[in-house]
Amino acid sequence: MAVVAALAATALLAGCANRYAPAPTPTNFPTSAQPKLQAAAHWGAIAGTIEQRLTEDLRKAPQRPYYVSEPPPEASQFQRALTEHITSALVKSGYVVSRVPAGSLKVDVDVQALTFSPQRAQKLPGAMPTAIAVGVWMLAATSDPILATAGGVAAHEVYNYNYGQFGTGPIPKTELIVTVSVSDQYRFYARNSSAYYVADSDRSLYGLPEEDDKAFKTFTIRGDK
Repeated sequence: MAVVAALAATALLAGCANRYAPAPTPTNFPTSAQPKLQAAAHWGAIAGTIEQRLTEDLRKAPQRPYYVSEPPPEASQFQRALTEHITSALVKSGYVVSRVPAGSLKVDVDVQALTFSPQRAQKLPGAMPTAIAVGVWMLAATSDPILATAGGVAAHEVYNYNYGQFGTGPIPKTELIVTVSVSDQYRFYARNSSAYYVADSDRSLYGLPEEDDKAFKTFTIRGDK
């Protein structure tokens, strides 16, 4: 009888649900992690990661030197530094980097700085730190039940130490999309895009104007009013 009652209740609820709506219902994406750039050393770290991804995609590309395009005049400090870091990473890995574009595969670095709404909700499950490059860590979601039930003080302290370093604080509203491509005049041989959080206090380093502190207001008093 209990099973029959449960099935009947489920059928009743299903019958009450709306089958049609004027617009799609918003849903959340599966939990993921996104690195946050907080120091110049992180710029070099992600440049090394980008170089590794590109070289993996370029195994079937023509064996020609690379030419890293100069940033445009309006490029941010980050874009200029990242271009230099990528050049250094290619040279360090043994690739020929030409100073002229003729006869070379061109490497272009594009950076888009975006501003999202402030105070976005953040809800993370248990997480463990994962290295994406030397000096840059991000929290990757884990479903390991041991983390939720570990009774050892040492395990608890280690987890809190790692989690507290990068999983706290508000979500930055400033984000970057970094796209690096390798091409010639005919086709693309490799193209890689990645997204990063940026500390809102460092917006000027990424080509965005600093915003005024809205916590204070200035009032003008005239006469006896």
